[in-house]
Amino acid sequence: MKILHIKGFDQEAFQKYLKNTGWLMFGKVLALLINILVARHLQPKSFGDLNFASALTTIIAAIGTLGLDTFIIREIISEPSKKDEILGTSLGLRIAVNLLLIPISIGIYLLFHHFSDNPGNAITWVVFFYAVPFLFRSFNIIDAYFQSQVQSKYVVHVQNIVILCSTAFKAILVWLNASLIWFAFAITFDAVLLAGGLVIIYHRQGYRLRTWTFNLDRAKTLMKQSYPLMFSAVMVSIYMKIDQVMLKSAGSLAIGIYSAAANLSEAWFFIPVAIITSVFPAIINARKTDMERYHKRMMNLYDLMVYISLPVAIFVSLFGTEITHLIYGNKYEGAGSMLSIHIWSGIFVFLGVANSRFLITEGYTHLALQSTAIGALINILLNIWLIPQYGGIGTSIATLVAYAASAFYVLLIPKTRHQGILMLKSLFLVHLIQKISQKPGKTS
Repeated sequence: MKILHIKGFDQEAFQKYLKNTGWLMFGKVLALLINILVARHLQPKSFGDLNFASALTTIIAAIGTLGLDTFIIREIISEPSKKDEILGTSLGLRIAVNLLLIPISIGIYLLFHHFSDNPGNAITWVVFFYAVPFLFRSFNIIDAYFQSQVQSKYVVHVQNIVILCSTAFKAILVWLNASLIWFAFAITFDAVLLAGGLVIIYHRQGYRLRTWTFNLDRAKTLMKQSYPLMFSAVMVSIYMKIDQVMLKSAGSLAIGIYSAAANLSEAWFFIPVAIITSVFPAIINARKTDMERYHKRMMNLYDLMVYISLPVAIFVSLFGTEITHLIYGNKYEGAGSMLSIHIWSGIFVFLGVANSRFLITEGYTHLALQSTAIGALINILLNIWLIPQYGGIGTSIATLVAYAASAFYVLLIPKTRHQGILMLKSLFLVHLIQKISQKPGKTS
């Protein structure tokens, strides 16, 4: 069976890149299902506390990635003989930073709880169990290595095994009617399993962690190159998760209802990442050898992002209330209206992920930082304005506007405006309309 391919890409290569996406989708769907089960079990208030802890620590955890993933891929492709030095240096940097972030996360939460007008019950241990995984996620650099070798299938297999174990563990917790703290502990459990799985699969391919080395000069070089992406990752986390943190001012119940909608809306955000991660090496190669083909590939990639995301946005916006009632029953009343708005943000996420790869390929990492910073700022300001009046509905609107502004920030920069115009054409289906209106027999 042929996998849908992007016009302008080599079909055989694209088949190779995407043949494991089905397994990745299986894992994500399973994770979504168990998340729904947990939401139904915990009820909106406790589910809100869980998602608040997740959002707060996710923002802080973005620092711990150090923006290295993309540069690890690029460096290994450029200097394959230096693989052990690149990986060892990256691991050392991440472990050192993440060890510091665990107590920092707990301290920030305690300050937030102390000064909040609507603090609710203390969830210090919940935050702790969401912060501990920072350390184990340092080993995600092994994923970056397999991506550089176009061997992501190994990581996908590990991730799916972890998801199966995690699903079973959480299902047991639901069956035992476990309290909130145990579901927070499950996050640490997942991180330990994933780190162990990545190390095992790396060793099974004949490699050894003990051959990794730390090089101070390499560390300085990596940090100098990647720090804009680190700040960009923080900005991305802020404008993707700050809504749930700021909504705490309306109480845990409001967070729980909004989170139920947002989790459904964001459940498929892995799709553009999976597709673009798969074709990124082909895009880089085209940039080196054939600029016309490079731009054609970017245009077709933007078109594909819209062709996937737009029909889903239309369908879910029409039936948001029915979808949430079917999934959650009447426990999360109001989530449907939020979902109908929030789902449209997916279009801009899809386009933004594709465009971010263009910025990296062209060396415009500072623009990636600027665009996400603009998105984060807009999200914060709109939430300050809209949450007191509209609660979760206001947060949904703020998120949608912020995602759109971030994706199309490139229109304001002369050297990237062409890419912004390409995205606009894709968004308004210009290329599709041209193909439909083309006279029969006329070739493009």
